[in-house]
Amino acid sequence: MSGLPAPADVLPHRPPFLLLDEVTALEPGRSARGLWRLTGDEWFFPGHFPGRPTLPGVLMVESVAQLGALAVLTDERFAQRLPLFGGVDTARFRRQAVPGDTLELEVELGRLSARAGKGHGRATVDGALACELDLLFVLVDPVEAAG
Repeated sequence: MSGLPAPADVLPHRPPFLLLDEVTALEPGRSARGLWRLTGDEWFFPGHFPGRPTLPGVLMVESVAQLGALAVLTDERFAQRLPLFGGVDTARFRRQAVPGDTLELEVELGRLSARAGKGHGRATVDGALACELDLLFVLVDPVEAAG
């Protein structure tokens, strides 16, 4: 056992919207690496696109963001907070991801305060860059988020 948390033990996301299978490295509040394995059975492939299933880019961005949220939430200062998207900057898509691919995800967190933060993330497939982006997020109390 690696001692790394399972994504569902940290993140509030649940299937079918938990887009992170495994955490492979973690420095709470600083960085994380993880994997999302695309089996082909995911809910979006039949419609995106029939006959040529392709991972939607926005879901690739979401998987990177979920890894970033995990890095934030494992920092004891933010464990009881909920990170929400504040923005996505400079997202670039370089390669398609298809059933059978494994997305290798990484996030480096930048500035973190009690209310917000920034991060830089990447997704690769077989060592080739698939997506790279800068994330902005706000930290809210879970009750505030539900209202």
